[in-house]
Amino acid sequence: MARIRHKSLDCSPGCAVEATLQLIDGKWKGVILYHLLEGTLRFNEIRRRLPNITQRMLTAQLRELEQDGFVLRTVYAEVPPKVEYSLTPRGRPLEPVIMALKKWGDENTGFRRDSESPADLDEHARDCPVSCVQAGE
Repeated sequence: MARIRHKSLDCSPGCAVEATLQLIDGKWKGVILYHLLEGTLRFNEIRRRLPNITQRMLTAQLRELEQDGFVLRTVYAEVPPKVEYSLTPRGRPLEPVIMALKKWGDENTGFRRDSESPADLDEHARDCPVSCVQAGE
């Protein structure tokens, strides 16, 4: 779980923002949450959507999101084991926040290409790792 710098959120008006950013902080958490907005995904489905993430990092990020109450991990007693990830009732309200970050990124990072239609962009963004967005590719 992310370490909150302040023990209470009444220290200043920005403390709640700081606490929220610490909970969804990290290179991959926001992107994982973005993909889970579409619905329940298995581990390898998430990994395919994020080809630049290592298995170890994805596992760690999913565990932190689960520990913080944003993601539900469901294990089915099958051979081989089937594990699914979905947003919890606490994670679902992050949708407007995640979508606002995506919109701002599309408009301000140079990621959006004028020659692409919004549908093409969404298809590209679905497969694009975070580093692609950060680099403006």
